[in-house]
Formats: sequence, structure tokens, C-alpha cells
Amino acid sequence: MPEYEFVDVYVPRGVSRKEATRLLTDQAEYGHWELDRLSLHRDGSRRVRLRRRIIRQARATW
Repeated sequence: MPEYEFVDVYVPRGVSRKEATRLLTDQAEYGHWELDRLSLHRDGSRRVRLRRRIIRQARATW
């Protein structure tokens, strides 16, 4: 089963949808993050949870 690490990103209500999309796209491209969950709150703010896979290397045995 794959293991993931998570990061929570808070996007305040004054940030436009276009700017939020750009921010998340940059995280996806350069940090290899993918969207796990998005919560839109009543005040217009967004809480985004991103995840990326943890790759563990097997030890070499000699």
C-alpha cells in the first residue's frame, strides 16, 4: 500500500479563483503534489489538502 505525506494550504477569501488555481498548479508541477481534499468555507476561504507519494528505496544487500 502506498504511503503519502500531506500538507494543508489555507487560501484566504480575498484570493481569486484564478490565483488559487495558479498557486495549486505551481505546487503540483514543482513539488509533485496532487489534490487530496478541498473545503470551501462560508466566508469564501478555502482549505486545501495536498498529498504526494513517499518513495522508499529498498536497501541493497551485498
